[in-house]
Amino acid sequence: MARQVVLDTETTGLEPAAGHRIIEIGCVELIDRRPTGRTFHRYLNPERAVEAGALEVHGIDDEFLAEQPRFADVVDEFLDFVRGAELVIHNADFDIEFINHELRLVGAAIRDVRECCTVLDTLALARQMHPAQRNSLDALAKRYNVDISMRELHGALLDARILADVYLAMTGGQVSLLLDAELEADRTEAVLAVRIARDGLVLPVLKATADEAAAHDAFLARIRQQCGGETVWDRIGAAASAAAASESTSPLDAPQKAAAGASAASDGRAAALGQSGEPALVPA
Repeated sequence: MARQVVLDTETTGLEPAAGHRIIEIGCVELIDRRPTGRTFHRYLNPERAVEAGALEVHGIDDEFLAEQPRFADVVDEFLDFVRGAELVIHNADFDIEFINHELRLVGAAIRDVRECCTVLDTLALARQMHPAQRNSLDALAKRYNVDISMRELHGALLDARILADVYLAMTGGQVSLLLDAELEADRTEAVLAVRIARDGLVLPVLKATADEAAAHDAFLARIRQQCGGETVWDRIGAAASAAAASESTSPLDAPQKAAAGASAASDGRAAALGQSGEPALVPA
């Protein structure tokens, strides 16, 4: 089970070294790349004034914050929520520096949040994926068609939810592939049926070696972990199993069974792989 916590903060200003503090923390939990509905959200009394520039960004004023708990009051609850997770943060250095500053101020046993979790910086990831382009959260949301129309001002929990959608879209290529495949399945099968003549064709079965099968299974496991679901190759295996079960109950003689099974397995490969737009390859 892969647990991630998408996190964002709002602050009184830009530099903890200048005495600025966190005023809001928002966290969204993902399990195996799926939102669970669990969140952590707290406004915090920073015990100092919010700078005018920061107020224009998030709109959280001193009067409201004066009634909120201090970081010391919620630190244990916060650490319990994030402990053991991978933190997904946009421009992670900024938020981590502020969180660690707060931990030091309250004398927490953990002085660096990375002692209890790992960190994934989506800004660094976006710069690798989209070099020489704007990679702010707003720019990424637009690039990946994530709706942010409901946001008038920045807020930690709202931005964490937006970032969760952006992160899943950025890293969810396998999911998109499966969705596209489902939409085009009927059309692709019809095209392939015309292009490939199978009458009287008996296909040889070339089995993978044990090492090849183990490497293939390990690769599929990584894909499942990233996409959080079934892969195209899982569908091929299911189609082949169904074909084998059908053969075992069929009255066909042995050569006919071999031809029918090979044809069904080939159909399974065509339905799963042909949807990518690549021509189907059938061994002679």
